Amino acid sequence: MKSKLVSVIIPVYNGERYLAAAITSVLAQTYSPVEVIVVDDGSTDGSADVVRSFGTAVRYETQRHGGSPDAARNHGVELSQGEYLAFLDQDDLWVTNKLELQTAACAADDALDLVFGLVEQFLSPDLPVETAQRMRYPTGVAPGCILTAMLVSRSAFFRVGSFPTRWQLSGFVDWYARAREISLNEVMLPQTIARRRIHAWNLNIVQGQSKVDYVRAIKASLDRRRRRDTL
Repeated sequence: MKSKLVSVIIPVYNGERYLAAAITSVLAQTYSPVEVIVVDDGSTDGSADVVRSFGTAVRYETQRHGGSPDAARNHGVELSQGEYLAFLDQDDLWVTNKLELQTAACAADDALDLVFGLVEQFLSPDLPVETAQRMRYPTGVAPGCILTAMLVSRSAFFRVGSFPTRWQLSGFVDWYARAREISLNEVMLPQTIARRRIHAWNLNIVQGQSKVDYVRAIKASLDRRRRRDTL
């Protein structure tokens, strides 16, 4: 049976520091076919040069800076052709058999819509020692209901709809809440499939005040549930 195309979408904004490693972790996947789409949200650094160094293995698209990585993700989805969609942040990494494990789970159960796996967080090796000592983050591996660890069928993604772009950090929180509300079928694999980089420029560290967006996304989900309950 012919393997199904997986579209991998990587949004980037001034991500030249770690972008090459992220792309390399996708191109090193043991699964094929894969199309890699990098959507540049108006970077002013050398991100474009990093992407172009991979040649035709990576599709590079640009857009005017919108301030939300979810706008770039939505653009990437519009450009994609895959029967499955996967998303990787510009500073994170995939384990080499991530897509192989996830597509195998889908092949074994054609009712699956979403596949997640375990995620390991790690301190970026380039962090100064004094900065690394101040970092607080979960160690070890843990179930990862996060965007970097997700594989979703194309049809299921569009049943939920696009990522919201009104929030800086919580677009996936809102999207996943909507996915749960319509009872998409999901599974959590017992294997580690992704590694989340902890560094001094993480959005949820640099823009800690934006964490209020998470509360707003959860409130929006509760409001939707209340409206349905009153119908």
